[in-house]
Amino acid sequence: MRRWLALAVVVGLAAVGPGAGQARSPLVGQLNAVATRYHEDPARLDTLREGLEQAIRDDPDAANFTALSRVCFLWGDVRATSDDDKLAAYERGREAGRRAVELDPQGFLGHLWYAVNTARWGQTKGVVRSLFLLPTVRAEIRTLLELAPDVDAVHALAGNVDLEVPGPLGGDLERAEAAFRTGLRLDRTFTGIRVGLAKVLIKKNQVPDARRELQAVLEEKDPSNPADWTMKDVPDARRLLESIAAR
Repeated sequence: MRRWLALAVVVGLAAVGPGAGQARSPLVGQLNAVATRYHEDPARLDTLREGLEQAIRDDPDAANFTALSRVCFLWGDVRATSDDDKLAAYERGREAGRRAVELDPQGFLGHLWYAVNTARWGQTKGVVRSLFLLPTVRAEIRTLLELAPDVDAVHALAGNVDLEVPGPLGGDLERAEAAFRTGLRLDRTFTGIRVGLAKVLIKKNQVPDARRELQAVLEEKDPSNPADWTMKDVPDARRLLESIAAR
């Protein structure tokens, strides 16, 4: 269920975009911290999700909707135990992200989490739905690159879309590799991007290069997102290394 987006977004992104500094709920700040430490206590995502639902009822501003969209994505990835639960979480995150964009069209984070949840919902639902939603995701990526071209997470999203979407609407390995390498130039410790790059290299039959990227994930001493590294990227890297062990 995680093939499309090995996506880590560091706390520093909270400062991006004109609407990001307008948060009125203290839960937004708490989420910024938990987003990179949720592996220490995943249940905190439950509390934050419930609290942010209340926050948008009390104060329906763009920053609170953005935070709700973000926590829904994390909850769907980390806490949901069934596809139905995942789909409901990503759909709620998608709705919240869309509302954030309506309230603050220039808000980078609203666009980011709207795109991420939309992509993840489509990927979880299946290929047909993924292709149906692809124009929306690509439009959001273009907007994100206009708003902040030097944010690694946008290149991670773009790379994963080109890596995983089949057929003429996606599936461009050269473009995926370029996006991942751009992201790594921006942040060498973004381990989710290394996993994505390794997948591209495996598909291109460049197995020794893929193995080096995956080993770098396992050996990373200071990942930009320790939670994603612990719960997503290290398990993925080990699984992929095992899959290419005989090649």
